[in-house]
Amino acid sequence: MNTPSHMLIGAAVFARPLVPATLVAALAGGLAPDLPMFVMVVWSTRLAGVPEHEVFSTLFFSESWQTVFAVDHGFLVWGALLGLAIWRRDLILRAFAGAGLLHAAVDFLTHNDDARRQFWPVSDWVFRSPVSYWDARFYGDIFGVFEVTLVVALTAVLCLRLGRWRERVLLIAIAALVVVPIMVTGGLHGLHGMG
Repeated sequence: MNTPSHMLIGAAVFARPLVPATLVAALAGGLAPDLPMFVMVVWSTRLAGVPEHEVFSTLFFSESWQTVFAVDHGFLVWGALLGLAIWRRDLILRAFAGAGLLHAAVDFLTHNDDARRQFWPVSDWVFRSPVSYWDARFYGDIFGVFEVTLVVALTAVLCLRLGRWRERVLLIAIAALVVVPIMVTGGLHGLHGMG
């Protein structure tokens, strides 16, 4: 699923209107599992001069990159952090870790040939979902319609639930990262060019 969608899902589940910091924590938790990938892609394409097609056809599937993805999408990593947050009764950390774990769980269900080793370090097993959020061979076009609908619906619900105008502007800006590229390109996967 696209990263902004993960952020909005995390916010919908973990943000609390009476504790505004939970919104930021949940959005950050929804972003965190994909952040290392963004850094590695930018480093490779902008600083190291690796062509983008090579990054996504070769480097992305290399052992070193897949090891990073195993950690940042690891159920045990995020689950341990969530357990710590619950044990400490830390609402902010719970929003962050819960959104990160939810991100990993949604990716578990929506990645096929780009799936992660989410049970690391216990196992290197990879679940290849029959559904891909972007690949038309695995219902990506159908899922894309669902994802856009979900983004719009979650944004509306969150804007109604969270009363501060700054929160609403932030949520709409995040949703725009999914919706605007679709409006501009006319394709469901305009955000990342896949599909």
